[in-house]
Amino acid sequence: MEFNILFTSTGRRVSLIRSFKKTMLDMGLPGKIITADMQKNAAASFVGDVKELVPRVTDPSYIDTLKEICFQHKVQLLIPLIDTELPILAAHKAEFAKMGVTVLVSSQEVNQICFDKRETYQFFKRIGVQTPDIYDLANLCIEDDTIYPIFLKPATGSSSIGATIIKNYKELVFFKDYVNNSIIQRLVTGEEYTLDVLVDFSGMVKCVVPRLRMETRAGEISKGMTVKNYDLIHAGKAVVEALPGAVGCITVQCFLQSDGQISFIEINPRFGGGIPLSLKSGADFPRWIIHMLLGNAQDIELAGWLDGLVMLRYDDEIFVSKDEIQ
Repeated sequence: MEFNILFTSTGRRVSLIRSFKKTMLDMGLPGKIITADMQKNAAASFVGDVKELVPRVTDPSYIDTLKEICFQHKVQLLIPLIDTELPILAAHKAEFAKMGVTVLVSSQEVNQICFDKRETYQFFKRIGVQTPDIYDLANLCIEDDTIYPIFLKPATGSSSIGATIIKNYKELVFFKDYVNNSIIQRLVTGEEYTLDVLVDFSGMVKCVVPRLRMETRAGEISKGMTVKNYDLIHAGKAVVEALPGAVGCITVQCFLQSDGQISFIEINPRFGGGIPLSLKSGADFPRWIIHMLLGNAQDIELAGWLDGLVMLRYDDEIFVSKDEIQ
């Protein structure tokens, strides 16, 4: 029997899809990788076995189109890769399950907590972890120079779009209207980390990999390093296990401050853009996820991966004919 995986909104996630493909080959698991995107020229579409063109995530026909693809290719596992489709797929998760398709997506409640930064802030406060305060602009003395710098970002944004450090009153007056639906927080300093967290289908955390964000480009890590800091590992485990219905890969962003305090800022309930670093360090999320789905017991160490592995990213190319993207 074939084990077929569908990746949706594949975009530029070439490395992740190649990792899953290699894992299936290494396991001797027959099957294929199907990629779906709304654009014919999505780079990752060309590294699977079959590529499918789908409507925009917000199109009313999106879910039915995915169901048809799953039926046609006998898909067992569906892995979404962008924020905007997560709540949509979470709402239809049971329908896919009836078809024999496991959607690797967390509960609707988790997606609501993670999608809206105000909800994320309230979640962090409820579970008692440190997080930067959100300022009420109406009651904030914006002309008081002592409050700056502060951090402004969209409440429901992603990829760091619109995220801005505000240095003075003049900048705040401009950016508060320029960035729609924005929130203002105390600026946190220190070492910035992304934690790649693997959660099994019962909600238990199996592995946590802290990645130091050494350099970013367009909101995504371009240079990073795995760091075996057990304070970060156990704090990240506690945060994710407090989420009501997390599953799969959860990425948690935080700052390790100079006094040793950990300040959490964001959660994304999906594979992060820097996941190739964690995979290369020995945190074999693709293999473990497939085994979990097949019901095979796995002995997974919480920190059984290589410490101090550095990722230095560069641009690469995929070449196709014009007929393949027109």
